[in-house]
Amino acid sequence: MKKFTDEFTNQFENWELQPDEYLNESDHLIYCTKCHTPRQGRYTLQGRVFMPPIRCKCQQEIYDQEEARRKLSERQAEIKRMKASGLQDKSLYDYTFEKDTGINPEMHLAHKYVENWDDMKARSSGLLLWGDVGTGKSFFAGCIANALLEKGVPVLMTNFSRILNTLTGMHFEDRNQFIDSLNRYSLLIIDDLGIERNSEFALEQVFNVIDSRYRSKKPLIVTTNLTLEELNKPTDMAHSRIYDRILERCAPIRINNRNIRKTMPLQIYMKRKKYCCNDILYQK
Repeated sequence: MKKFTDEFTNQFENWELQPDEYLNESDHLIYCTKCHTPRQGRYTLQGRVFMPPIRCKCQQEIYDQEEARRKLSERQAEIKRMKASGLQDKSLYDYTFEKDTGINPEMHLAHKYVENWDDMKARSSGLLLWGDVGTGKSFFAGCIANALLEKGVPVLMTNFSRILNTLTGMHFEDRNQFIDSLNRYSLLIIDDLGIERNSEFALEQVFNVIDSRYRSKKPLIVTTNLTLEELNKPTDMAHSRIYDRILERCAPIRINNRNIRKTMPLQIYMKRKKYCCNDILYQK
């Protein structure tokens, strides 16, 4: 029968000590000269002793740091992919809480929506942002979109003009598949409800999108220049069934009645207009 020390000897036959390693005579394991923790474990299986390499303390710290960097890189890549998919207009990348000037007093509600996203999602709670042109509705919605995307939440911010352009010319089944695909996103934001054309086809597709979202029980945020009275008292049945669905799931918030572009000092407005195409930073 082999002695226990003979087992040790066999374990070291193919192990070449590195400059930063030494053999600890007390337990016959390889140790790190820097942190003085073992780089070799000892395990017994079916009467046999195995001593495989393991990470010492300093190696584990380096490994953990590299893993953290790898996971961060993967997360950043995933967020970049999600933004490319969800923010179809590149100008929306600039709609962030960090760029809020504090002019809009309702912005604290956008922060609360993001902070309570899990509850909003569970309750299928959306928002209806209404008010005059230039008051910051799109910026409000875009800040929510970007903040949730940074948290890894799939968000799509689009408008019905873009959706209708995509649906036009599609076969019936393809249209349904496209509308269903919008529900892949945890949050759907429709910007500028009411500016789309009022043809029978357009109104039918707008209803289909809103109804599909309603049935999916996922949150929806809508921005519009329409007044709450116009939404509550539509002039025809086609608009009525669209607005009824929205008002049932979306809490109305009136964005302040000041035109942000007119409120800003002229020199700041012109500077931003120069560096932000079409003055996208403070659109309605």
